[in-house]
Amino acid sequence: MEQFRVIEVRESILADNNADAERLRRELKEQGTFLLNLMSSPGAGKTTLLKGTIAALGGELRMGVMEADIDSDVDAAAIAATGVRAIQLHTGGMCHLDADMTRQGLTAFGTEDLDLVVLENVGNLVCPAEFDTGAVKNAVILSVPEGHDKPLKYPLMFEVADVLLINKIDVLPYFDFDLDKLTEYAHMRRPGLEIFPLSAKTGEGMDAWTDWLRRQTAAWRQS
Repeated sequence: MEQFRVIEVRESILADNNADAERLRRELKEQGTFLLNLMSSPGAGKTTLLKGTIAALGGELRMGVMEADIDSDVDAAAIAATGVRAIQLHTGGMCHLDADMTRQGLTAFGTEDLDLVVLENVGNLVCPAEFDTGAVKNAVILSVPEGHDKPLKYPLMFEVADVLLINKIDVLPYFDFDLDKLTEYAHMRRPGLEIFPLSAKTGEGMDAWTDWLRRQTAAWRQS
């Protein structure tokens, strides 16, 4: 039988990306722009959450949103309608963004006059967690209909998260969702992870989330 070698290249690729991500963070720091990487499954409510966030913070922070999708400009159009700067990033079939792709988007977008930029990553709980985008913080949305066991099934996503948003709590009575179990499982993956239950649709719990984002943005600009 013919012999062959298997070469693992993933570590080298990620190492290069991580170094590029660190450079991007330094550049954002110099210009005082806070970049948030927002991740979730499709349909978890990222765009609705962003619209509520813009309504709460748009009057005090200069905001922009980069929408990443395999195709379409539906989300970018929805965000642009709120009045903030928006751009659509097409990934060409890739299920995530990396640091270089994020940099390309930021360059085309223009961030020097923005306090806060939100990158709405491609919707899934696997690939986006593997690549450092250069963001200052990572936020993950988990919606009630998805179930409370997702930190057990997709551990890396919750390990890289700085904050976890439990969306659609307005439908809690209709689903077998255990918030205490979700908290337990999430803290197994990242002890001390901040968790905010909320409903982007009704506005319940949104103040705690926007206060956190306001504090994080101010701390980044002042440090």
